[in-house]
Amino acid sequence: MEEKQMPPETRDKTGNRMGAIDKTLLELSAGILFWGIICQAAGVWFVKDKTGYSIGLWMGVLLAAGAGIHMWWALDRSLDYGQDTAVKMITKHNIIRYLVIVAVMAFIMVSGFANPLSAFLGLMGLKVAAYLQPFTHRICVKFYKD
Repeated sequence: MEEKQMPPETRDKTGNRMGAIDKTLLELSAGILFWGIICQAAGVWFVKDKTGYSIGLWMGVLLAAGAGIHMWWALDRSLDYGQDTAVKMITKHNIIRYLVIVAVMAFIMVSGFANPLSAFLGLMGLKVAAYLQPFTHRICVKFYKD
């Protein structure tokens, strides 16, 4: 049986790792976008306030994409440190991410310009995209130039 060779780790100009994790982030983002499109196409027909639904949904989708990017960024930085420091950094960034999510959701609820339930539906795209990642991987791998 032939052992598969892994490509050497590459870094960009700022010293950040490039490679598989970037592709995983792309696949996660594609899943979030797919979820938003499905929810927009299916859900907008069942609500009275179509504008509020759409604004809330896409704010949630953007929040999910931002959370995914922040998660990747925080993990990428934290893995360069020892275990104790990495755990503290990851915990700090988790708290920051959740506080931002709570603040944005509270703003949506208090302001009333968007539907908070559709914003939550869009935010759940992060969870759905994680489950869809094997599916999005099979689609995205066809477009990779490696």
